[in-house]
Amino acid sequence: MSNQDDPKSAQQPPPPVVVDVDDKSTAGAGTGFGVAGVLRRWRREDMIRKGSVALRAIALLFSVLSFIIMASNKHGGWMNFDNYEEYRYVLAIAILSTLYTGLQSLKQVHQLLTRRGLVDERTSALVDFFGDQIIAYLLISSASSAVPMTDRMREGSDNLFTDSSAAAISMSFLAFLALALSAMVSGYKLSTQSYI
Repeated sequence: MSNQDDPKSAQQPPPPVVVDVDDKSTAGAGTGFGVAGVLRRWRREDMIRKGSVALRAIALLFSVLSFIIMASNKHGGWMNFDNYEEYRYVLAIAILSTLYTGLQSLKQVHQLLTRRGLVDERTSALVDFFGDQIIAYLLISSASSAVPMTDRMREGSDNLFTDSSAAAISMSFLAFLALALSAMVSGYKLSTQSYI
């Protein structure tokens, strides 16, 4: 006799499928669905928020240092930063960068503490992305315009004025690096926005 004719075998359900939830090698793991995927996304978004605040705070620190060092670079005679338009440009961009990064840092700290933004999230992402890029480009532009002047002065005499100028230029460059990284983070945040 065959199994098809046996009444007992026709009435038995198939054996249950056992799924090992601890096994990470299954095909469904890593697809981002379920509780684990949501938790990973929350952790990633929280890390991005905190990293963005840290980058802007670092940019603020270096911008303020560049501003203070260049503004106090007055040593009399030809050793005043006012006499050179390249150094005035570094100072102007350092002031602009200080204002921008200070306001952005305050905005982001407010968002972290209250979990609410001051403006719409999409508008904020656009302002962050374009603002970071514009200020970063201005910082590198000001630093690169002042480097040749400082190098020429250092060939003639290496003194406190040229050292202070070099320090302010270095701080502007470091602020540029922090804002360039912040622009990358802002670009990622902008790319993950839904526009529906």
